[in-house]
Amino acid sequence: MHTETPRTTQFPVTSAVLEAVAAEVLALARAGGATAAETEVSQGMGQSVTVRRGAVETIAYHRDKGVSVTVYVGQRRGHASTADFSTSSLTATVDKALAIARYTAEDPYAGLADPARLATRFPDLDLYHPWHVSVDDAIALGCETEAAALAVDRRLTNTEGATVACGEGEFVYANTLGFAHGYRTSRHSIDCAVIGEHEGAMQRDFWYTSARAPQDLESAADVGRRAGERTAARLAARRLPTCECPVLFDATEAGDLVDAFVGAVSGPSLYRRASFLLDSAGTEVFAPAISIREEPHLARGRGSAPFDAEGVATLPRDVVRDGVVQGYFLGSYSARKLGLATTGNAGGAHNLIVTHGSDDLAGLMRRMGRGLYVTEQLGRGVNPVTGDYSRGAAGYWIEDGVVAYPVEEITIAGNLKDVYRGIVAVGNDVDRRGSTHVGSVLVDRMTVAGQ
Repeated sequence: MHTETPRTTQFPVTSAVLEAVAAEVLALARAGGATAAETEVSQGMGQSVTVRRGAVETIAYHRDKGVSVTVYVGQRRGHASTADFSTSSLTATVDKALAIARYTAEDPYAGLADPARLATRFPDLDLYHPWHVSVDDAIALGCETEAAALAVDRRLTNTEGATVACGEGEFVYANTLGFAHGYRTSRHSIDCAVIGEHEGAMQRDFWYTSARAPQDLESAADVGRRAGERTAARLAARRLPTCECPVLFDATEAGDLVDAFVGAVSGPSLYRRASFLLDSAGTEVFAPAISIREEPHLARGRGSAPFDAEGVATLPRDVVRDGVVQGYFLGSYSARKLGLATTGNAGGAHNLIVTHGSDDLAGLMRRMGRGLYVTEQLGRGVNPVTGDYSRGAAGYWIEDGVVAYPVEEITIAGNLKDVYRGIVAVGNDVDRRGSTHVGSVLVDRMTVAGQ
């Protein structure tokens, strides 16, 4: 049952309409001969305003809705979707899904989630906080952000603009096992990118804030100031000679290391045997000081959810404890293929909390002594099968525990198995803007390719 949120909203349709559409889709699927079916009915809306050099560059609105349906005819599966809620469109969409299922080969692992694993408790995770910011107010915030950025340093001569965005979404997931539930979410942001110039060489950096509730956003002035400071600090960057040295990943970049781990121990990678961490459950993959906990019920969390994309209840759990992998990220299909049980991760991981020590960023630099501090990475340089990691990077060279000068046009490389085991410390400067909460990560040694 959908819990109506009393906060004011401007969604295209009511929650009751979403529930009715979901029920209609399942009824049509049963009438058409499906032995089982599931559907997600959703709607969303948002506004985005970008200003550049004090003038409005773009104003964008979106209001959309959609229906996706998956039907099962025995062990045959078909899927279709539409953006039209009319009965004729829903009928045609279900018919297409059924036609696909009848021409698809049987798959012994296909089907709905285990009924015993479906969520029965639906805590309010405080995920819905609409931000009714007017266009005029959004323009003013954007101008304030950009002005604060440019005021940092006279060498900051241009911007890519500042964007103020607000958005809301709502969905209902239902299946023929009797599960039907959904909820609303919101996400808002302010971002700014700044360009600086020094002796003919240009640099660019940015900053952003993102939160479920507008009151949790950093101020526009702070976002702009941090964007300006980050860009100004990169001016007069140098290249490095090729070397091996410790590497300190800024908290804003360290999440990529965790994301690569999640991909490697997720169901599709494992059952396809296309992962560098096959059969890693129960083995030490990280340094002993590292633990990662999944916390799907954090209030206002970016990755919070009472159930996954199949209606399976989400549960807090240790994913890594003292460096040892405790479990994978599985939906029902991948779990069946692996002979395991779903972990409630159909649709992906939920909030991942990486344990950290007492050192702040400056403390980690002192601990490193001499090496590379990475604040930006470029490209997709991860081989998921071998774990080889090679990405373009920029940041700062550290000498005697402090920043010596900015660096650019370098590549950092290593194998993630070695990187994970070589983690020396995680800082307390945790970045909580996304669904991975991790501080800066100090790795004992990687290859830095430069001149």
